[in-house]
Amino acid sequence: MYSNIIKLVSFIFIIISLSSCEKKVSTQVKEIHWDRDMCARCVMVVSDRNQTVQVTNPMDGKTQVFDDIGCAILWFKDHNIDWQDKAIIWINDIKTAKWINAKNAFYDTMNVTPMAYGFGAHEQKEDIQSGLEVINYEEMKKRILKTKK
Repeated sequence: MYSNIIKLVSFIFIIISLSSCEKKVSTQVKEIHWDRDMCARCVMVVSDRNQTVQVTNPMDGKTQVFDDIGCAILWFKDHNIDWQDKAIIWINDIKTAKWINAKNAFYDTMNVTPMAYGFGAHEQKEDIQSGLEVINYEEMKKRILKTKK
């Protein structure tokens, strides 16, 4: 009986040890070093706190920073990123600078943006000025891919 208890304790210890080795991948917003971090596509310095984008690979937690949503979308294409559909994409709300999920954001099309793609992200559809065109992430992505800069 004593040997069974030792075996059980050993087994539990091994399970705990193995589970603690599991790497936790963070997909949360990373700190931006304004005016020092560079866009992963166009290599311009990231300084606009209302237009910045972060793309995180959910498998390894590596994050790329972009100065414009257009650069992020084209970076996926330029580098044949096979995890694009799983990517965690954070973008600043153009009015509040709050980090929001880019895939759930609402976009207007009439903004001055760092690379002139013109898409401003909004957390709420109601935050977009009346009369402006409102599009979703997929439509914004299609338009950027059509204009490839």
